This record gives sequence, C-alpha cells and structure tokens, in this order.
Amino acid sequence: MILVRQTGEGLTAGIIVETEAYVGAADAACHAAKGRRNGRTAVMYGPGGFAYVYFIYGMYYCMNVVTRKAEEPEAVLIRALEPLEGLELMASRRGVSDIGSKKGLHSLCTGPGKLCQAMAIDKDCYGMDLCGNQLYIEQGQRPAARDIVAAKRINIDYAAEAADYPWRFLLRDNPYVSVKVKGDS
Repeated sequence: MILVRQTGEGLTAGIIVETEAYVGAADAACHAAKGRRNGRTAVMYGPGGFAYVYFIYGMYYCMNVVTRKAEEPEAVLIRALEPLEGLELMASRRGVSDIGSKKGLHSLCTGPGKLCQAMAIDKDCYGMDLCGNQLYIEQGQRPAARDIVAAKRINIDYAAEAADYPWRFLLRDNPYVSVKVKGDS
C-alpha cells in the first residue's frame, strides 16, 4: 500500500514497508489496553479508516490506521516508508540535504517519527478520514506472501508477554525498514 499526503506545499508519498498491529483491550502494548479510553485514544473507539496520530517522547508524532469497527479499538502503526514521491519536500521537512546519496534518501522515512515529519503528519491529522484527499492510502503493488516477514514489535518491553507477539510486519530485504530483523539481509 502507498501512504499519500497532500498539503499546500505539495504531494508526498511512500510505499508502506513496515507496520505493527495493536489489538485493543487484550493487548498490553495497545494504548487502549484494559479498555483505556481518553481524549488521546477516542478515535480508536470509532470506525476503521481514520488516522490515530499521537505525540511521543515530547518530540515525535506517530501515525496509526484505525482498523476495526466502532468500539473495537484496534490500529496499525505505520513504522516505515520507502519514499516514492515528493522526495525534495520530504528532505526539506526533515532537514536532509543530500537525498542523492543512499544515506540521505534512507534517512527520510525509516521510522514512525521520521515518516511523520517527512509527510507533514501531525496533531492536525488526528481523526482524519483516510478515504479523503489530504491523507490517504492507495493500492500499490501487492508483495508475495513470502516477502512479508513477521517479527516482534519494537520498544514495548513494558508490555509483558505482549512484547513477544509477532505483530510487526515488514517487507523482506527492504532497505527502508526502521530496524532489520536478524537473518533478514
């Protein structure tokens, strides 16, 4: 799938190459664990197809796609993109000067905070309808099942056994994932 963001500055887009699933009240790593419901998680309790955007570490935004029907707070975190369109605009937003190099291009969207900055996804995108024309997901080339790797989610050590759930999904051998899986080249 391709994540697309249209702003007054222009269009940016990238192939979604890494995600993590968070499955509601029973998932200790989910923001809605144990039925937690507050202003931050409100959109997760609505219908699927909307953006759940939140601020972490006092400096980064992260974007999730709400995936279930109303009252079933499940979402998928978009962890990394392979930049596709609007590279110069992404680089400007990220303060990257050399997208002509492998390192420069690689630094644009290899993590949830980086991709949100590159795509201008912030608090104003919270609750945005992903079937609209400002922030949306469109069909890309479908990978073969053998090219999708399942692994443990990242940075959720606090979540007891949920930290070991293999609910991180990434494209095998893709250089734009945030953290490579051991054994994946």
